[in-house]
Amino acid sequence: MKKGEIREGTIQKAEFPNKGLLETEDGEKVIVKNGIPGQKVRFRVQKKRKGKCEGQILEILEKSPIEQAEADCVHFGVCGGCTYQNLAYPQQLRLKEEQIKEMLSAVVKADDNSWFEGIKASPVQFGYRNKMEFSFGDAYKDGPLALGMHKRGSFYDIVTVDQCRIADSDYNQILINALDYFSKEEVSYYKKNSHIGYLRHLLVRKAAKTGEILIGLVTTTQSCGRKEESVLLDGFRDLMLGLELQGKIAGVVHIQNDRVADAVINEGMQILYGKDYFYEELLGLKFKISVFSFFQTNSLGAEVLYETVRDFIGNTPGAADGVIYDLYSGTGTIAQMMAPAARKVIGVEIVEEAVLAARENAQRNGLDNCAFLAGDVLKALDTIEEKPDLVILDPPREGVHPKALEQILGYGVEKMVYISCKPTSLARDLEVIQEKGYQVERVCCVDLFPGVYHVEVACCLQRKDS
Repeated sequence: MKKGEIREGTIQKAEFPNKGLLETEDGEKVIVKNGIPGQKVRFRVQKKRKGKCEGQILEILEKSPIEQAEADCVHFGVCGGCTYQNLAYPQQLRLKEEQIKEMLSAVVKADDNSWFEGIKASPVQFGYRNKMEFSFGDAYKDGPLALGMHKRGSFYDIVTVDQCRIADSDYNQILINALDYFSKEEVSYYKKNSHIGYLRHLLVRKAAKTGEILIGLVTTTQSCGRKEESVLLDGFRDLMLGLELQGKIAGVVHIQNDRVADAVINEGMQILYGKDYFYEELLGLKFKISVFSFFQTNSLGAEVLYETVRDFIGNTPGAADGVIYDLYSGTGTIAQMMAPAARKVIGVEIVEEAVLAARENAQRNGLDNCAFLAGDVLKALDTIEEKPDLVILDPPREGVHPKALEQILGYGVEKMVYISCKPTSLARDLEVIQEKGYQVERVCCVDLFPGVYHVEVACCLQRKDS
């Protein structure tokens, strides 16, 4: 088998994250992305190194027995956003559960699998995302303006996802009207190669409980075309405010970004209408969310996750009268959920804006036993005098920094809860944690991402000598 060769084979199994293990008719093994066990596919060999092959699926020759006759979303297969819209939801859950159990079983040191508690479903399968970042571009080179998600396997082409199933119906209304407006005004989009153009992203957030909506238009500071920018932006604002939506628009903002990176970065923001934040409610608490605040993208699913963490903590000895560390605390949602179960909760987060929001949220919710520090976890821990009785970790995708993990383990707390949005990072860190005298007590997956291969994992660890 050589690079560039086109072959056929059947996917035998799927491993996290999104890796289909395929075997050709002559017995050669290949890894492909976006495949479902049981599919017969035609693929192109992309890499071959040290006997391992990676391929790109070109065509599905035969559907898997576990697939639905039709995908739940009309954009599926073209849009690069979802991987499992061709599976019924119970089948999605089963596949994720099997993948995480197999991966963690390889590193968890236990006599049986009683530590694994399966997966909890999202309360809603569709329209669950409270934040979407749409990109401006074209569907093909020199084609008409498009607004949506990147085409599967492409860095440049954009698919206009005006019927996206994981986004709320209001998002689709906002998207299609914004696209129509800027198309008629003949406004250019920012081209990644030449770095020329005006339109970059459309950011939409909506609170699941309050129904409030934030709309952010992200552009460069370059010319917007034939109209003055202020006139163009006023027209956009008025169009958005005139839409018949189920939710209520709390704010419309204009964000400037001249960075080369294809990401939503704030280099200057102007409020066109209302405010640059709204409120969301989780488990009886109220949270202020700004345009750039980190917040779980599935609000109802987040409630399931936080209730699971509460259950894991239970009646941990010493916690009720002691100190809980919430490390990588974001806007302080977990810290505030845990506040009633402790004398004091200390959150540490590197993003200063998130820390300010956390403090404000705690005050709004009447929680006077929460303290939030801005700084890198590794450095901030040295500044805290009160030592923890329990530690909650909710690190970014890359997991906990090795030196920070060593320091955290040095506290010797009886129990830790590790929340992971990237289970491969959790698996890596578990090897170190177990070597330092902890055992995995409970693991539960919580599906915050229906239709997508991602899954949250909560892991409860107990010190062996406790």
